[in-house]
Amino acid sequence: MIYAPARVCYFIHSALYVLCMLLTAALGLTDEQKEFQKVAFDFAANEMAPHMAEWDQKEIFPVETMRKAAQLGFGGIYVQPDVGGSGLSRLDTSVIFEALSTGCVSTTAYISIHNMCAWMIDTFGSKENREKFCPDLCSMKTFASYCLTEPGQFIFLSLLLDCMPFISGGGDTDIYVVMCRTGGRGPKGISCLVVEKGTPGLSFGKKEKKVGWNSQPTRAVIFEDCAVPVNNRLGEEGQGFNIAMKGLNGGRINTASCFLGAAHASVQLARDHLLVRKQFGETLSNSQFLQFKLAEMATRLVASRLLVREAATALQENRPDAVSLCSMAKLFATDECFNICNQALQMHGGYGYLKDYAVQQFVRDRVHQILEGTNEVMRMIISRDLLTES
Repeated sequence: MIYAPARVCYFIHSALYVLCMLLTAALGLTDEQKEFQKVAFDFAANEMAPHMAEWDQKEIFPVETMRKAAQLGFGGIYVQPDVGGSGLSRLDTSVIFEALSTGCVSTTAYISIHNMCAWMIDTFGSKENREKFCPDLCSMKTFASYCLTEPGQFIFLSLLLDCMPFISGGGDTDIYVVMCRTGGRGPKGISCLVVEKGTPGLSFGKKEKKVGWNSQPTRAVIFEDCAVPVNNRLGEEGQGFNIAMKGLNGGRINTASCFLGAAHASVQLARDHLLVRKQFGETLSNSQFLQFKLAEMATRLVASRLLVREAATALQENRPDAVSLCSMAKLFATDECFNICNQALQMHGGYGYLKDYAVQQFVRDRVHQILEGTNEVMRMIISRDLLTES
């Protein structure tokens, strides 16, 4: 119940009704999209949110929960159905990842990386590789990691030598999609390989201790005289850079979508806190300052969501503005969503700094501003496109 003076009671109830409608994140979606969005929200609420804090504190990689998600089609969302995927669009994928992230951002972020790897094999792999790897990836019988960070990777006579830091899932996953240099300097010297766990010469560094994203392990992936069959190459030799860039465009939509889920949940948590927390005999929801802050948070959330969904549509349609839009969406949404989560924590006061309250975990899972190209790199991409003569 909202305790408020009669003169503002109608305003508050009306504002909350509008906020509830916006927070459904279903505006503008088709009936089919609303259905699988609901499935994702329900899964997040029932299978992820109750365990989110434990996974974070104990650094648990929730394999069985992710396999349950795969049973709903979330293991290969935009992989083709003939190899076990769901065959959905990039917009559909964004909707699903936002919904799942309300239950656990870190776990959903790993699922998004896994999906990207499965898509790369499906899109650029041979018929043999698609049939060998994709069905088990889509069911999450096996898990994948993406290896792109490079202090200096190189390959001699099919022997891969490198140490690639900051690999999500490293050591716990089964398949590694690796970008490596097989030729001379420049983009055309990079190729893409699938390296299977257990390959001689493949090893892993220590498990990193991170501020957030603790439900997925992060390790260096080390290659020492690691022999990789040529059949495990995706695409042609020298095509790796193009594959990586296509993967990153989608990855930027995915990571932005995951942080949309964090902001979505944080706005809900802040709203609920304002309605029950009392100071000086009144709930915080009676403070016009906090009402305005909540309105700004909801506005930024909706604006971010609209940009991310527009970028997802542009990527699906292979529009010429897709690369810039993906970069804009990642830059704007992750910056704004972090501000939303941080403001939600501030609204909780001292309670927001306690690990008993979920809002602090959404703040700590803020690495989305760094990965898939830092937001500074996004600014470089956008400005380069603006300054390039047509």
